[in-house]
Amino acid sequence: MSAPTLRRGTLGTADIAFFVISAAAPLTVMAGVAPVALMLGGIGAPVGYLLAGITLAVFAVGFTTMSRHVRSDGAFYAYITRGFGIPVGIAAALIAMLGYNGMEIGVYGLLGSATADTSYALWGIDVPWLPVSLLGLALIWYGGFRSIDFGAKVLGVLLVAETGILVLLAGGVLLEGGASEGLSLGSFSPGNVLVPGTAAVLACAFAAFTGFESTVIYRREARNPERTVPRATYIAVAFLGFFYAFVVWAVIQAFGEEKIVQAAADDPGGLFFSAITAYVGPWAADLMHILIVTSVLASLLAFHNAINRYALALAEEGVLPAVLGRVHPRHRSPYVAGAAQTVLGAVVVIGFAAAGADPYAQLLLWVNTPGMIGLMALQLLAAVAVLLFFRRIPHGEGALRTVVAPLAAAVLLTGAIGLVSYNVELFTGASTGVNVLLVSLVPAVFLLGLLLARRLKRRRPEVYASFAAEPSDAPEGPPETVPAAAL
Repeated sequence: MSAPTLRRGTLGTADIAFFVISAAAPLTVMAGVAPVALMLGGIGAPVGYLLAGITLAVFAVGFTTMSRHVRSDGAFYAYITRGFGIPVGIAAALIAMLGYNGMEIGVYGLLGSATADTSYALWGIDVPWLPVSLLGLALIWYGGFRSIDFGAKVLGVLLVAETGILVLLAGGVLLEGGASEGLSLGSFSPGNVLVPGTAAVLACAFAAFTGFESTVIYRREARNPERTVPRATYIAVAFLGFFYAFVVWAVIQAFGEEKIVQAAADDPGGLFFSAITAYVGPWAADLMHILIVTSVLASLLAFHNAINRYALALAEEGVLPAVLGRVHPRHRSPYVAGAAQTVLGAVVVIGFAAAGADPYAQLLLWVNTPGMIGLMALQLLAAVAVLLFFRRIPHGEGALRTVVAPLAAAVLLTGAIGLVSYNVELFTGASTGVNVLLVSLVPAVFLLGLLLARRLKRRRPEVYASFAAEPSDAPEGPPETVPAAAL
């Protein structure tokens, strides 16, 4: 009897899009980060989100084109292996684990702090953050333990709710005609966009898209993955780019272009709550408090599922322990990988709590930052890998998809990583020493991956040689293997 595997043909385009958009946590990003973008970039901030979306859409062109040629379940690291060779591919796999774990585990601090804030705002009750975070770990473990279609349904409901409250806010502003001076498109004029603070806004904007590329992780469980994966990727990027820009513009209209920057500076955490109270009603502000908590839960579940599938793929490769590759016979979920990831999360959360760390300023920001930079580094490596891959194989793809778009994406992503690294204090609020350490984690893990690749080649050559290989049921066609010179 064969071992159980992930359930194939389960997820449609909408399901995969729900996973990646939920990972971005639109409501949390808007209410928690957009006020900072407004303080730094002024009324031109909406354009920053559009520019970030355009950059990632350009990246998606080559990325999704390559997805038609690479059927490995390794997602990012499989693509990078095809372009750069096995050593860099193994290093990329470790960065992926750092990136996705960093983006998820840090958010348990946000879950604790957001729940505590909501409890106090609505009922005047002080709730300690640690028990909430630990309960969240248990809930997310259960969500990942259940079948992938169960997770898709949960995320679909939560995503509709969190985006719905933002649409309600924007609709109230538009119906009222905004502040006393009326609605304006001044946010999109060059004079308000080309200001010194735009670079910092772009850094915030790129962070708001983190996780969109995880569409390819669900390839094995997707229906007709050659179509659903690219469609879900473009839908996620387009939705997030336009939605973020629209909501930030609507909040500017709520306060007026002359007053929004000061309003954001005076009360960044309460900016969106003040706006929805004024234009919709206090009940909507109460609902928004609750939906921020569910938004965080949705993000956690989406990242948890992505991490589990990366761990499953690496266990099947032989890089991680084989036990992590076990799939539940009934739910068809990578349940051992999910349990291991939950234990890791609990260790980190309890460790920060024992050290007396702040759940938001330290657990969230310090753990998320290297995760965010790691995922952006993977995007850059993947963009370059597309260029290298299509130079080596015969194909019928056009130059726009295989040369122009990935080259443009590589240049833009290099700039984006530079912006985020240069403005890292915006994300951490930490000292220079802490910031240097957090940024250095990504190259350090990359170097560790190269050393691991060298060790595997020497001690387990069969594992090394088959790393990120195409599945045995891949259709026949031009060889798409790693060139011998890169091994």
